[in-house]
This record gives sequence, structure tokens and C-alpha cells, in this order.
Amino acid sequence: MFSPKYDRPYFDAWLRRTGRQLAASGRLTQTATALAASNGGTVAEWCSRLRELLDGGEPPSLDLLTRIDTLLAGSRKAAPKDDAQGLLF
Repeated sequence: MFSPKYDRPYFDAWLRRTGRQLAASGRLTQTATALAASNGGTVAEWCSRLRELLDGGEPPSLDLLTRIDTLLAGSRKAAPKDDAQGLLF
């Protein structure tokens, strides 16, 4: 029987990008640890949930999707100001 494929290009692009980011050694566990600390549960549960999510088995809520993006983006520190130009005068 034919099953229609749902058109979800943004979610599919998010899955590909997030999968590449979590493929780095330790990133999945690091993300799972942060999610377990903030949302409860164990690291192992979050690791398996993230793997299932990346396999397309479970669509995430918008809150979870945003939280994962925030964790993967990390905190960006402000670039130090270079006052070398100011010392010229």
C-alpha cells in the first residue's frame, strides 16, 4: 500500500544539520547530559531519545527542537576588542 510522504523540508534540513553536529565525538552525550540536567531523566534515556529523534522515529516538540539548537550553538563569547589601532595615535 502507498503511504504519502509528508512535506517537511525545514524539519528534514534540521535533522541533517543536527545529525552532523551530534556525530562529533561526545556531542550526543554532552547534549544528553545537559537535557537530563534541565528536563529530568537519565543521560542514557536522553541519548536513546536523541538517537530515535535523529532516525526520524519521533518528531520533537518545538521547545525540545529549540533547546537542542541552543545547546549545539553553545555560548558565544564576545570577541575581545583589539585596541591596537587606538595605540597608534
